[in-house]
Amino acid sequence: MALKVVAFDCDGVLFDSRQANIAFYNQILRQFNRPVMASAAVNYVHSHTALESLLFLFQDDPQFEAVWQYYQTMDYRPFIAYMVQEPFLQEFLSFLRPRFGLAVATNRSTTTRAVFQHHRLEEWFDLVVSAQDVAFPKPHPESFQRILDHFQIDPAEALYIGDSLVDQEFACNVGVRLVAYRNPELQADYHLDSFSHGPALIQRLAAEYA
Repeated sequence: MALKVVAFDCDGVLFDSRQANIAFYNQILRQFNRPVMASAAVNYVHSHTALESLLFLFQDDPQFEAVWQYYQTMDYRPFIAYMVQEPFLQEFLSFLRPRFGLAVATNRSTTTRAVFQHHRLEEWFDLVVSAQDVAFPKPHPESFQRILDHFQIDPAEALYIGDSLVDQEFACNVGVRLVAYRNPELQADYHLDSFSHGPALIQRLAAEYA
């Protein structure tokens, strides 16, 4: 089957959002007199939903309801400035258009729209599926099933670019080929360390898919 759709994760793939996540969750922790995140926590919040991340950070904390309410009142816009688009992303998206359908499947939730608007990325993607749009976030396959349904394709006709263990499990659950972005430790069909090499990879994959 021909390659028809290229789908992306958001955090760690479209953006280097680590500093934004650190600043955001550390503000919540400080609000409730908790120590800032250690490296393991930073890695966790990088690839999980806000609810999962807060449950992880405030495990068995009787204040959790107050934590969740505080999170829901926060304005994420000041943290968007910490997010940096990956180098050569725009050039890669331009290369993919209009030959391929483009989509995003992310565990980012209520902040997704604001992030894409701020960075003027909405026009590039046919579909953006966030954790807010599904009953079960990644690694459950529901997010990608929405993409398959939207484009009316089979998993063999799509590719997913992700950077985390959650993405690895997600692609496996869906049955779609995974391109590991800047993470050589992932078990993936292909690896990509820069979007500057993306066109060459896609050309090779398109030939393999044909």
